[in-house]
Amino acid sequence: MAETKTAAYICQGCGIGERLSTRQLAQIAQKEGKMALVREHPFLCGAEGVGLIRDDIEREAVTHVLIAACSRRAKTEAFHFPTVALARANLREGVLWSQPEADEAAGLTQEMANDYVRMGCAELKKTKLPLGNPLAATNRRILVVGGGVSGLTAALEAARAGYQVVLVEKERALGGWAAKLHKRVPFREPHADPADTGIEQLIAQVTGHPRIRVHLGATLLETRGAPGRFSVQVSVESGAAVTEEVGSIVQATGFTLYDAGKLPALGYGKTPDVVDQAGLERLARQAAAAGGAIRRPSDGAEVGSVVFVQCAGQRDEGGSHLPYCSGHCCATSIKQAMYFKDANPEVDTVVIYTDLRVPGSGEDFYRSAQRKGVTFTKGRVASVEPASGGCKVSFRDLILDEDVALEADLVVLATGQVPNSGVNIELADDDPAKAAQVPILNLAYRQGKDMPQLKHGFTDSHFICFPYETRRTGIYAAGPVRRPMDMAQAVEDATGAALKAIQAVENAAAGRAAHPRSGDLSYPIVRIEGCTQCKRCTVECPFGAIDEDESRFPVFNESRCRRCGTCMGACPVRVIGFENYSVDTVGAQIKAVDMPDEFSEKPRVLLLACENDAYPALDMAALQRRVYSAFVRVIPVRCLGSVNTIWITDALNSGYDGVMLMGCKHGEDYQCHFVKGSELANYRMGKIDDTLKQLGLETERVATYEVAITDVARVARLIDDYVAKILEIGLSPMKGFA
Repeated sequence: MAETKTAAYICQGCGIGERLSTRQLAQIAQKEGKMALVREHPFLCGAEGVGLIRDDIEREAVTHVLIAACSRRAKTEAFHFPTVALARANLREGVLWSQPEADEAAGLTQEMANDYVRMGCAELKKTKLPLGNPLAATNRRILVVGGGVSGLTAALEAARAGYQVVLVEKERALGGWAAKLHKRVPFREPHADPADTGIEQLIAQVTGHPRIRVHLGATLLETRGAPGRFSVQVSVESGAAVTEEVGSIVQATGFTLYDAGKLPALGYGKTPDVVDQAGLERLARQAAAAGGAIRRPSDGAEVGSVVFVQCAGQRDEGGSHLPYCSGHCCATSIKQAMYFKDANPEVDTVVIYTDLRVPGSGEDFYRSAQRKGVTFTKGRVASVEPASGGCKVSFRDLILDEDVALEADLVVLATGQVPNSGVNIELADDDPAKAAQVPILNLAYRQGKDMPQLKHGFTDSHFICFPYETRRTGIYAAGPVRRPMDMAQAVEDATGAALKAIQAVENAAAGRAAHPRSGDLSYPIVRIEGCTQCKRCTVECPFGAIDEDESRFPVFNESRCRRCGTCMGACPVRVIGFENYSVDTVGAQIKAVDMPDEFSEKPRVLLLACENDAYPALDMAALQRRVYSAFVRVIPVRCLGSVNTIWITDALNSGYDGVMLMGCKHGEDYQCHFVKGSELANYRMGKIDDTLKQLGLETERVATYEVAITDVARVARLIDDYVAKILEIGLSPMKGFA
């Protein structure tokens, strides 16, 4: 093992040298931080400055580098030195841009910068260079589950990118719902007429591709492993079981239409002349095959009038049916109305809607239908009853504000999409989206056989920042199993999921994290001899990355791990950590701050800020020159879920007057990049009141806030308000004992 040699580089650029004494910072790094080599430079991220660091790494055998310059989120390419351990001290955004330029504030600003250098030195000395998982998994094959448009597209795009693909479809034919359509909603200009589905060509491309292997009439018996080393047992049509070794998985299992049988008030089941949209597609295909017009099911008579009822069993605020909009239904009804108008302009076609939504085509498709004579009526349907020679549709006209009735030969109900997500024990029994489903992936995970799902059964993913990515690392969701969508959206979705699956296998092969810390070579390391087998890490891991061995000790599946550190925050004996992020790296920073005495009237507030939302918001606040208190010391954390309560205790024992935690929004509409991290931290912090009382401290001294990345103005205000609160209740009595 090479001898450790530390070096600190103090940048003078971006105004740092004009407002701060970089010489004083250098002296602190040398004398207090015990850095072996300390250099100041006028423009550290420039070619000359980067060259200086590279030369020292090569010629001076530097192994650990501290860069005191801008935020760790800035200049990542310039300051990329993969052969050394690296720490950053945020002088520009964290100090210079967040503090006033007035001369009277210069002393506090310098103190702030001094502390950040101390903290950077302390972190660096506890940091090791991550070398990557030595057991990196190298299988790069991709499994696609589902042979509809989403699955076919994902398989084809991955194969075109050069990857071997296995496609599993439970039916005996490919195509899914698209194969049952007469036409599709147009997906390119001029958005004027229904378009051919193109499904036959897509199927031919997939089945004819040399890198794609297809299993029809097949299901998954069991899925084991992790990114780069999944082992999947597939039951094929013959009844035999084959094992497919793959590196990542795309679940594109599509949807089932909401059961129109649950809508007796709308006439379904009372007369065959009330059909859902899938039923009309069947009638249209039959008509096309016979070379004639669409005929109603009851007597085979040619349809002369048709009414389309939108939001049938959807957007239901009463809780009896689907609460959400399925997105495609309005455009689908417009398309189906055109089936009649294109065949016979005299057919009376009426679309009754509450809100007309046609994503992707603007209003072009809607206007085209109007030109063809389709009537659109804003109303709310009360009932559909069989009538002599057809159906009677009673509704409230929302424009005229009066009750109206229409006679129609045929009524079409626009029912919604229910995702084919598989089983999920978290779904409430009374959830209308919960169908009698069987396991799809059959995961051999302690957390369940299928992927976690959102409230209405859609496969969980972080919609804002990480679409496709589920809580099961290396397994991606695509198409209507992830959210309601039409064919055009499903194609785009599947392409994105295929790219994420490719990223997963490449990262796994290199021993790197998949996401959101893509490229991170660190992975969790546990000191088994100190483990108490409490199972908190196993239970709290949001991604099912931790199992147990025969002796009940934790076993880490590194390629499943997202590197959030939730296990580290959960561990009561602090035996879990990463080479470059641990209880010690953060704890050392907390203790490195120069703590004013109780008579200085200078409080110190520790702010643990989530690196995904709160820390970027602080950076952007600084970019906008939003000033906040100089009494705060910010430490970015991977996730609030990684916050170990020992950090809070150490901070308070060290004389900090308060501790702030800023993390992502949690709950059903969570924004936490690690799903449960922010929620777990909030739960843990809710129990810290007893600790504060034991120390004789006010409970207000520890506060947790939900912060979005867009809360640029709010973060500065939160800090100032909190510091004002601390000054109101008084400095910590622990200062005299620190």
